[in-house]
Amino acid sequence: MAGNLTFEELTECVLEGTIDTVVAAIPDMQGRLMGKRFQAQYFIETAWQESHCCKYLVATDLAMTTVENYASTSWTAGYGDYVMKPDLGTLRKLPWLEGTAFVLCDLLDHASHGPVPHSPRAVLKKQLARLEAMGLTMTTATELEFFIFRQTFEEMKDQKYRDMTPMSPYNEDYHIFQTTREEDVMRPIRNGLYGAGIRVESSKGEASAGQVELNIQYSDPLDMADTHVLVKNAVKEMAWQHGRSVSFMAKWHHRSAGSSSHIHQSLSDKDGNSVFFDPDRKHGMSETMEHALAGLLAHAGETTFFLAPYVNSYKRFAEGTFAPTSTVWSVDNRTAGFRVVAPDSEAVRVECRIGGSDLNPYLALASQIAANIAGIEGKLKLEPEFNGNAYGAEGSHSIPATLRAATEALRHSVMLREAMGDDVVDHYVRCAEWEQEDFDRVVTDYEVKRGFEQA
Repeated sequence: MAGNLTFEELTECVLEGTIDTVVAAIPDMQGRLMGKRFQAQYFIETAWQESHCCKYLVATDLAMTTVENYASTSWTAGYGDYVMKPDLGTLRKLPWLEGTAFVLCDLLDHASHGPVPHSPRAVLKKQLARLEAMGLTMTTATELEFFIFRQTFEEMKDQKYRDMTPMSPYNEDYHIFQTTREEDVMRPIRNGLYGAGIRVESSKGEASAGQVELNIQYSDPLDMADTHVLVKNAVKEMAWQHGRSVSFMAKWHHRSAGSSSHIHQSLSDKDGNSVFFDPDRKHGMSETMEHALAGLLAHAGETTFFLAPYVNSYKRFAEGTFAPTSTVWSVDNRTAGFRVVAPDSEAVRVECRIGGSDLNPYLALASQIAANIAGIEGKLKLEPEFNGNAYGAEGSHSIPATLRAATEALRHSVMLREAMGDDVVDHYVRCAEWEQEDFDRVVTDYEVKRGFEQA
């Protein structure tokens, strides 16, 4: 998400009075934007160098609860500050917010000014540095699916999130008339994002009533993750501006399709030449690509938490829904967990279909890179291609069925501990544990109130 506004241009806009607000934000553990709105004059005078935020922003849950037992921060430690360091390369205007510019920040330790290792941008940057040391770069795209509802966010809350009404009444996959009903929201979203310098390709109806897919042009992983988090925030903001609401839940209703975030990925050398393509090998897949894909398969269970981070995420993995249930690979087969796309061409790549639209793109991409590297460095042998309907191919190839199972796979992952560090893995294990604990607490209360015994 290379910005479309230089600091000098921002200064001119502030002096002219066309920009009066600068949003400075970090991505939190859930992939949301957290930060401050600066008076633009103050930003260009001071805050462009650094600002500060509370440490709990990367040690909290979806409800902004202060969660105990994080090693990085706690009530005992007093919840101090981190430094927010603006990355001026991400500076841009936001056309859908009057007089507003936006910049993403890195999180730094207040004392050392070094990166906060478990902050999502730092987690991804560490894996990109490992790729760079190998003379490699990654090209990636993260698809985004979501549902649009007729109610506003406020109305849905008042309704306790029941009887939500999707924008269209039936499956609208590629359906032009059905998506016309949503154009009062989707047209401003496409144009607004494009005006912010984001390379929007298209939007389309997806496989359920009111479901939309938004496609952004591929890029390098950091740029793609930066774009991904801004796009999600922008979609929510513009839906709200037009009296609608959206959901990026992996599975908002059991009768509806899940919302995914498929991750397309390929590797190139430092000159931009694909190391995944070899015209003399089957499907055009080079030996390096086979090793990388073998790494993705071998470590799929360990990386699942970063692709499916909530209890709800696992409701999406269901047969006959275009969401995978197994970690097999296949060529152009949407029933498999890993699909090889554009075989026999220089664009040959891997599409990981496990991730839901509730994932944090920085963490998801970091885990995918780590698995690619593990496969290449270990020269792992690729298992035979799966042919046919992959539903029913689970067994030893099953995607973890629950958050508990995915958490245990993460906890015991030697590969991720070596790649990311114990402190980072333990931080996200605690994040996963709390998500499960919170769910268990709610379910237990529900049962107790109705006179049931605790399980």
